[in-house]
Amino acid sequence: MGPHIFLVAGEESGDRLGAALIGAIRKRSPGARFSGVGGSQMASLGVASLFPLGDLAIIGFTAILANLPKILGRIRQTADAVVAARPDVLVIIDSPEFTHRVARRVRARAPEIPIADYVCPSVWAWRSGRARAMKHYVDHVLALLPFEPRVMQELGGPPSSYVGHPLIEQLGELRPNAQEAQRRLADPPRLLVLPGSRGREIRRMAGVFGEAVALAAARVGALEVVVPSVPRLAETVRAAVSTWRVPARVVTDAGEKHAAFRTARAALVKSGTSTLELALAGVPMVTAYKVPLIEELVGRALIKVKTVILANLVLGEMLVPEFLQSDCTAEALASVLVPLFADTPERNRQIAAFSRLDAIMAIGQIVPSDRAAGVVLDCAGRSSLPGREIVASSPPTA
Repeated sequence: MGPHIFLVAGEESGDRLGAALIGAIRKRSPGARFSGVGGSQMASLGVASLFPLGDLAIIGFTAILANLPKILGRIRQTADAVVAARPDVLVIIDSPEFTHRVARRVRARAPEIPIADYVCPSVWAWRSGRARAMKHYVDHVLALLPFEPRVMQELGGPPSSYVGHPLIEQLGELRPNAQEAQRRLADPPRLLVLPGSRGREIRRMAGVFGEAVALAAARVGALEVVVPSVPRLAETVRAAVSTWRVPARVVTDAGEKHAAFRTARAALVKSGTSTLELALAGVPMVTAYKVPLIEELVGRALIKVKTVILANLVLGEMLVPEFLQSDCTAEALASVLVPLFADTPERNRQIAAFSRLDAIMAIGQIVPSDRAAGVVLDCAGRSSLPGREIVASSPPTA
């Protein structure tokens, strides 16, 4: 019988990672068994979640405080299930506010269960002390970004391996063929607008994004505006863009979204994972983000990096312009968006930098889900003691 692997994902992105990991582990160990917390993609592979993933879809300090009793209950429920199941390995996937609390409870009650953390917490950006604290309840970190294992080591955290970002496995869907590359240069220019992946983000960003698009169109001429969305947020997005002065087409089909990435000339995007997705697709962009005042004050006190743009962090330079909080105005966004539609130094500088990502991220050298599966199975095959080191593949250097 194969190993029993207990996975805990806290949101949809973690569900996708978990599903890919399950598929890769089954190729290596067909008899592996899985249980845990996840969403629809993990469920499609036979993992019945302990509770609906939507119970954890909470963002923002104030929202978390309001839902604290429910969150704490789910933490206890999940930890109890792990301890009762006694799996060969526990894999916590992203969402550290939830998953790390589960891991600490499990380590205290069942220290023999190995724990792997799939997605390195952003200790390089804020609360760096978490890295050292993690060594007491995490045996190995599976990092998505190439610089993270070095940072973990410098901060005294647990052993870490660069397994690669899941976007690496989607490059065929993101990068254009010859015909699509020509569409990028054709008129009217196709502009991607991504105001966020959560309802409150969308409502917060849509107004300033819509006005910035209108200002840009007044300067460059007609634009074909495409706004990708997931189906569950489609009505929120459509309502948000319905008042824009420049009409926008909302797409929810994954194929349509990827086609838009392959043919867009430029993008206006909320800071987040989409910035790396666009960079890998070779789409120059402008980024922005706004949060409520209380979250801004906390963020300014805690965040230690000069940029929150993943593309900038991986490339190691302030390349993609970003506008945060009061700097996020329609005029500011439009002024830097307009040059991206023409053959300008601003556009060419981004495209040239994005071409370096293949080497930095070891694209073509690794399959992220397969490398992650190897580390997880390595963890499952060994007895666990807090602070123990597991030998895994050395990460490529950035």
